[in-house]
Amino acid sequence: MAALGFRPFDADNHYYESTDAFVRHIPKDMERRCMQWVDLGGKQRLLVGGKVNSFIPNPTFDPVSKPGALDQYFRGKVAGADLRTMFGELDPIPAAYRDRDARLVLMDRQGLDGAFFFPTLGVGMEESLRHDVPALCAAFRAFNRWVEEDWGFAYRNRIFAAPYITLADPEWALRELEWAISRGVRVIVMRTAPVPTSTGSTRSPGDVVYDGFWAAAAEAGIVVAFHSGDAGYGKYIDDWEPTGDFKAFQFSPMRGLTSDRAPFDMFAVLVCHGVFTRHPALRVAAIESGSEWVAPLMKKLKKAYAQNPHAFGVDPVQQLRDHLWVAPFYEDDLRGLADCIGVEHVLFGSDYPHAEGLAEPLAFVNDLHGFSEAEVQQVMSSNALALMNG
Repeated sequence: MAALGFRPFDADNHYYESTDAFVRHIPKDMERRCMQWVDLGGKQRLLVGGKVNSFIPNPTFDPVSKPGALDQYFRGKVAGADLRTMFGELDPIPAAYRDRDARLVLMDRQGLDGAFFFPTLGVGMEESLRHDVPALCAAFRAFNRWVEEDWGFAYRNRIFAAPYITLADPEWALRELEWAISRGVRVIVMRTAPVPTSTGSTRSPGDVVYDGFWAAAAEAGIVVAFHSGDAGYGKYIDDWEPTGDFKAFQFSPMRGLTSDRAPFDMFAVLVCHGVFTRHPALRVAAIESGSEWVAPLMKKLKKAYAQNPHAFGVDPVQQLRDHLWVAPFYEDDLRGLADCIGVEHVLFGSDYPHAEGLAEPLAFVNDLHGFSEAEVQQVMSSNALALMNG
């Protein structure tokens, strides 16, 4: 901290959900259609929609992996092995992963001023309930009440936990957003995926039926964060490489090579389907989705604009630069991203305390090669504060 001279703001922190996160507030008549805990062979397993869910191998998170356990793997410096070996020794879950006051003490030790907090289990649940929209909305209504109670939407103006919003029911999404806004929310989280509907089909999130939601988010100055998770893209890869249900740590070369398709498609849709044109004050962020897709998307948008300028309200490349902030993987080409989208739109995100993140959040600064002192402060602090505060 003496070297930095300021306290950074982490745009990608996580909690580990308590076992009642989805069930504490669920109505009795929806329990079987949403989330339930069962004992199978002496282990607690999570049922989602009546089916054992495999998104997280150990959804109780106790014991849990050490932060940064997969750091060298994701940097491409060590070869992968079996899952147990890669995660190494597990620890009893620390209080700071589930208690906000204990977390503030830890954040002080880490030198963090504040952080956005995102789900761990929650980002993988929408896909499992996409065929039952009433259950999907009930589950996340319950989850968001838990988020507010246990973490708070702006706790001591340092912990900014994000409620999860699905657009599957447009009216529900708007009501849920308005509820969160009334309680001081600063950031919400969604997934990079087409919107499931009650008919079993999907819609673009750029469909005008969702304009009430986007308008409310823009007017309130809410950061709409799109965080990686189960975007439902496994079904496309399954055509090439059938493996069954999505698993968060399901490694394969093919899945690794195509992992950036979901954010590429999502932000292309928001531009091409006119969301930013109709809602010029809207601010969105890509969290834990890497950044290698950004330059190719801009290149394709530039070509599309040259070929069909009448199809866009304004220059789509400039729209992306104006409306999108990116928290890249620390192993990405960070200088290249800054040069592409503008350094003022690059966010520091550690993914703490996940195994694939950094063991110490502030170590992110060690990967900011070629950045000036002023740019380091932008990435590590002021960009996120400017995004959140409009």
